[in-house]
Amino acid sequence: MKAITWMGGSKDGLIAFPADARRDAGYQLELVQRGEQPCDWKPMSSIGLGVKEIRVRDDSGEFRVVYLATRPECIYVLHCLQKKTRKTAKRDVQLARKRFSAIDDLERR
Repeated sequence: MKAITWMGGSKDGLIAFPADARRDAGYQLELVQRGEQPCDWKPMSSIGLGVKEIRVRDDSGEFRVVYLATRPECIYVLHCLQKKTRKTAKRDVQLARKRFSAIDDLERR
């Protein structure tokens, strides 16, 4: 099973999800760790090549887990957020881009 690396405060973002959404997101991440596709996802090429988002819905709203699983060393979780509008907020996209660009910096260390 592939390891997960939590970028920035992404793990805290996931922990802040309501219990049902957190459980579902965790299950979907486990599928990714096993090399399978999550049940509901879409590519997020606006953030970076190979970046995807897991889409989770429950009674309290819509939640997203933005991740990169194409690297051999691990799955990088870039950002976890609750969607409040149809379009992902610009600040969320910028934060995920910043964390995506930091992946190469991590490998150089």
